[in-house]
Amino acid sequence: MAIMMPASDQAVLTRRAEIVAALRAIVPGEGVIDSAAEMRAYESDGLTAYRQPPMVVVLPDTTEQVSLILKYCAGQGIKVVPRGSGTSLSGGALPLEDGVLLGLGKFKRIREIDFDNRVVVTEPGVTNLAISQAVAHAGFYYAPDPSSQIACSIGGNVAENSGGVHCLKYGMTTNNVLGCEIVLMSGEILRIGGKGCENPGYDLMGVITGSEGLLGVITEITVRILQKPETARALMVGFAQVEAAGECVARIIGAGIIPGGMEMMDKPAIHAAEAFVHAGYPLDVEALLIIELDGPKIEVDELISRVEAIANGCGSTTCQISTSEAERNLFWAGRKAAFPAVGRISPDYLCMDGTIPRGALPKALARIRELSEKYQLGCANVFHAGDGNLHPLILYDANKPGEIERAEAFGADILRACVEFGGVLTGEHGVGIEKRDLMPEMFSEIDLNQQQRLKCAFDAQGLLNPGKVFPTLHRCAELGRMHVHAGKLAFPDIPRF
Repeated sequence: MAIMMPASDQAVLTRRAEIVAALRAIVPGEGVIDSAAEMRAYESDGLTAYRQPPMVVVLPDTTEQVSLILKYCAGQGIKVVPRGSGTSLSGGALPLEDGVLLGLGKFKRIREIDFDNRVVVTEPGVTNLAISQAVAHAGFYYAPDPSSQIACSIGGNVAENSGGVHCLKYGMTTNNVLGCEIVLMSGEILRIGGKGCENPGYDLMGVITGSEGLLGVITEITVRILQKPETARALMVGFAQVEAAGECVARIIGAGIIPGGMEMMDKPAIHAAEAFVHAGYPLDVEALLIIELDGPKIEVDELISRVEAIANGCGSTTCQISTSEAERNLFWAGRKAAFPAVGRISPDYLCMDGTIPRGALPKALARIRELSEKYQLGCANVFHAGDGNLHPLILYDANKPGEIERAEAFGADILRACVEFGGVLTGEHGVGIEKRDLMPEMFSEIDLNQQQRLKCAFDAQGLLNPGKVFPTLHRCAELGRMHVHAGKLAFPDIPRF
């Protein structure tokens, strides 16, 4: 492992047998996994370049068990790493050698479907797609749709603030989650938000969503469901130049048109996806846009004609418009399968995640091409063009000495470029360990310390998912102490609490 993690607590490791026995008393039966062979399934998440077996895995299936586990670990000074389905692409669920891996895979029940209030109350282990399937019979669906929606869990979506191809119009996870039940490291169970769209006080749901397992363990989630639009159709538009596709994206948004989804792929990604899915993608173009428009039929027909005219004005070379639901789904099938498709053409790849202003798309892609030549590694680009969320897939072979280090350096330079162009380090994959050491590229030390103070308010001992997000760990006492010079406090007239 090339990345530094918190030093292991040998005192905890010497008590491993005692800890395993205590966890078995809380979660009987098959709820505790402690053999090396069985724990290998948990040694990494979707960022498989980094692996670390946990000390022990515990799989509770009730909120009360989660509370007891966290309370015990807090009392014993034991680190805890929460884990959903393990599809994270930033190493957010990477275990610790001296930590308990707390898996939430048994929390797979939908507790309530409330069509009157248009919400679903679900446990965190339910997959993203399963929520839409549970309400499809009544004409509803859950809008955020990550490419991994068949496998990723809703709890992990909340932890990473996941998006998907339809987040341009319908928002990220944070825009579609109304409430949650969360267990603090102390074992205290809190309920935040609820079925209402507005709640008094601070926006704690906004704090929890995207917190990457650093603040608490989520055991229940209330999500907003939407009625399916009357009509949804997609255009598949090819361009001879990537810059022309980027210009088309900017013009569509500039015209006041907000598509349900607007995705772009470059030539390597197009060829990989077409060979995998056979969606009918044109192979003689440099960039492909998939643009979905939804709403009343008369509105969709009008928007399609406007988008087609904009694309023609940007020099599109091909344009195919879906004429059936099956054809629309086929257009999207290639895009949603792009990540596994690229896995067929390269032994390994790093999937990056950064966001830039839409107008910087041409510059960003040009920089990625330059970096590809510099590091002598291929790169396939798949991204949410509508909101500037890039997903460069850096191709490498881990069996060749030095290639993974070059791939990591390549990825780091892409993320630095995102910040340089006025964007941010992540769009939907989170920071985890992948971007942790790049946080100073975007945040000052004051910014990072303030973020850690927020963590301290929830987890004063720093036991939940340590080693993630923050490049430098501080004890909460260090972040809170005041500087005293010559025996005098600064600003002595200010009230202190």
